[in-house]
Amino acid sequence: MNRRLLLSAAVAVAATVAGGYTLMGRKPKNDAAPADAGDPVTGLMQMQLPDLNGASHSLAGWKGQPIVVNFWATWCAPCVKEMPALDGLQKKYPNVRFVGIGVDSAANMQKFVEKVQVSYPLWVIGAGAIDTLRKLGNPSGGLPFTIVFNADGSINRKILGEVQPDDLDRTLAGLKA
Repeated sequence: MNRRLLLSAAVAVAATVAGGYTLMGRKPKNDAAPADAGDPVTGLMQMQLPDLNGASHSLAGWKGQPIVVNFWATWCAPCVKEMPALDGLQKKYPNVRFVGIGVDSAANMQKFVEKVQVSYPLWVIGAGAIDTLRKLGNPSGGLPFTIVFNADGSINRKILGEVQPDDLDRTLAGLKA
């Protein structure tokens, strides 16, 4: 009996010590997080994303201008369906910046634009963007997802699902450049 008690005590001490080392090895929660870590819009604005040629861009470069950000993917039928309408609206509102951010691979996107061309830039965020979409107010991470930003960088509107061109047109007509 004493042997079992001693063995049980030794196992308990070993588990406690191992647990202590595990806890000590963990990093503190967000103690060294960047100042904008809590603001997903600032994070999106500062994010460096490659275009289809590999050059890096950020929305911050368009500060002071209204922006339409459309998250899409080549495999998303509603995304593909709305692209001609977005292209038409981009041409109608030259003072509003449009960008398509692909939740896809650059290779897939390059093949896609050989068939469907748009006049606005396409940047790549990749398949790991679902967390970014959720932080921006898209809890399901669904596509397409469009955000309209005012010139001051605040969000004017979020659209989950395929845009309705007439509806988005009215929104864009009300933006101040």
